[in-house]
Amino acid sequence: MKVMYTAQAEVEGEGRKGRGRTDDGRLEVDLSVPSGMGGDDGQGTNPEQLFAVGYAACFHGALKKVAREAGDSADGSKIDSAVSLGSAEDGLTLAVELQVTIPGKSQEEAQKLVEAAHQVCPYSRATRGNIEVTLTTKNG
Repeated sequence: MKVMYTAQAEVEGEGRKGRGRTDDGRLEVDLSVPSGMGGDDGQGTNPEQLFAVGYAACFHGALKKVAREAGDSADGSKIDSAVSLGSAEDGLTLAVELQVTIPGKSQEEAQKLVEAAHQVCPYSRATRGNIEVTLTTKNG
């Protein structure tokens, strides 16, 4: 792999109940445990929320890229993401749902772009075969 960029971050405290920050100071967050996981549902964010934003942003970039390369457009598109943490027989696991809205496209056109984006998105590639990822396409 030819490295194009490396993000660096540090977390201190109690893991899910601590503080995280990037080395460049652009992101600093308090971390809290959601009540659904037995936590106090404090003011901070959690790893699943951060992953949901990261995956959605990456997927949106991939969607725009594949549309451009196809001579098409995904203008006005948006990604709604949900990351669920659950338990399985062998431990905790994640599941992701991405709902993609692309205005001005037929369901078939939108689905084709979403499937192409899912093939090139680095987050999709990293999670493929490891966690359940559900894609839903809406034409706006």
